[in-house]
Amino acid sequence: MTNDKGRMTARGKFITFEGPEGGGKTTHARRLVEQLQAAGRQVLYTREPGGTPTGEAIRDILQHDKAGEAPCSETEVLLFAASRAQLVRHVIIPALERGAWVVCDRFADSTTAYQGYGRGFPVEQMIAINEFAINGAQPDLTLLLDLPVSDGFARLQQRGGQKDRIEREALEFHERVRAGYLAMAQRWPERFRVVDVRRPVEEVTAEIWNLVERVSR
Repeated sequence: MTNDKGRMTARGKFITFEGPEGGGKTTHARRLVEQLQAAGRQVLYTREPGGTPTGEAIRDILQHDKAGEAPCSETEVLLFAASRAQLVRHVIIPALERGAWVVCDRFADSTTAYQGYGRGFPVEQMIAINEFAINGAQPDLTLLLDLPVSDGFARLQQRGGQKDRIEREALEFHERVRAGYLAMAQRWPERFRVVDVRRPVEEVTAEIWNLVERVSR
């Protein structure tokens, strides 16, 4: 790749945050963005579903019941994929090509965990749909912020506020989601790193930074 002055530009790095509810993904993703910026990196922060006008409209349907009806499992999967395809092509790939680091709060693994392992949609079919949607934009590093489901929901209770459609699912559903994440971490150890978030925030932040520094070498 070259920049507008004809110089070669290194591809940026793509880092995703995943995990069960209450793990602090948004908090730690934003902390990482600040650390990368302080280190002189060009950084783009985004989220899934969302990150584009189309994606944000889909997010309202998926998480906040804007359509007024519950989507069937196939519709849910395809809506997530549609949001992801838009984000990848309009935001993520252009940012990586100009040398920026992209930090994304959830990505394709979330759909495999929640709709595949959680809802029972065929996992291999879910992975194939994700591959079509992401157009080769695999993360360089996936940080799985892990904690027991009961701990995560205790954190949500302390946080307060109205739960979204996914957070309102039964605990058994969320147990399947967590198990799915851990299964994916074993399946793709080259990019997954499991981070135990049952520790002080500063300890978790330090571990995440150490893992990210290894990717930049």
